[in-house]
Amino acid sequence: MSHEAQQSLENDGYRAIVFTPWPAPGPLLVQSRRGSLLQSRFPDLVDAAARLPDGLVLDGELVVWAEEKMSFEALQRRAVSGGRTAARLAQEMPAHFIAFDVLQIDGLELLHVPYDERPAHLEQLFADHRLSAPWTLCPGTTDLATAMEWLTSWTQAPGVEGLVTRGSGQRCLPGARALYKMRRRDTTEAVVGVITGTVRRPQTLVPGRLDTAGALRPVGRSTPLRPDAARDLAERLTPAGPWHPWKGGGSRRPGGRTPLDVVLVEPVLVAEITVDTVLERGAWRHPVRFARLRLDVAVTDVPPFGAGAEPASG
Repeated sequence: MSHEAQQSLENDGYRAIVFTPWPAPGPLLVQSRRGSLLQSRFPDLVDAAARLPDGLVLDGELVVWAEEKMSFEALQRRAVSGGRTAARLAQEMPAHFIAFDVLQIDGLELLHVPYDERPAHLEQLFADHRLSAPWTLCPGTTDLATAMEWLTSWTQAPGVEGLVTRGSGQRCLPGARALYKMRRRDTTEAVVGVITGTVRRPQTLVPGRLDTAGALRPVGRSTPLRPDAARDLAERLTPAGPWHPWKGGGSRRPGGRTPLDVVLVEPVLVAEITVDTVLERGAWRHPVRFARLRLDVAVTDVPPFGAGAEPASG
């Protein structure tokens, strides 16, 4: 078994730190990555704090279980709700805290302890206090074959995005980005609906898919195109006529608030794209990557809007 790196699962949630009171009595604190205190939004976690010992600091991820899957939309809704609404949502959409590191136990700071030693402290904590939902222990491994199996199979579950890797001998480095994320990516197809840049020098694309009514719906935005990919697209793009389905309002990046300055093109080209697992309201929340044009696939053969990373039927 290799001790060079430790892999754990990456989930579709909010990075957060949980503090139990020390040395004086006090409330449970849940702090976001940006420093905001969230415990008033998650009364179910506060109610479950009695199971945790004092002087504890856990690093992990907040997730919300809704409709038999982890839901980022539900998590966002809970994160901005307070009072009676927060209490009601806690019943309807329970939160879980997935712990993947422990930074303090019984008031004893563990920041100086190498990472390959801290998981044992975390596992012992869960065993000694018989912790269960909403407190959840994130699986971890130092075996590369096991990690690759997780990346292949476990990411099929909605809300599990990939793996997080840390150096086993690494200390906790507050304020530093010392984690490497590896997200699962799948290949699928979509229609080239609009581009940014110009028809002769496209920079990014906004792909779409047909919904059940036959309307073209945007499903994301691509990362910047490689020079060779941009040249290949430029040879085949045609400016759109007045019948383009997105004519008049431009396209907005799914999940974003800022309108894109786009160029409408005839939606007749099919692109092969690589995507991660985070699909939200039919669109990928993270940027997709253009792989190549699929001149052998018709627009009507592209998977429908909301289908995820299914391959084309053509």
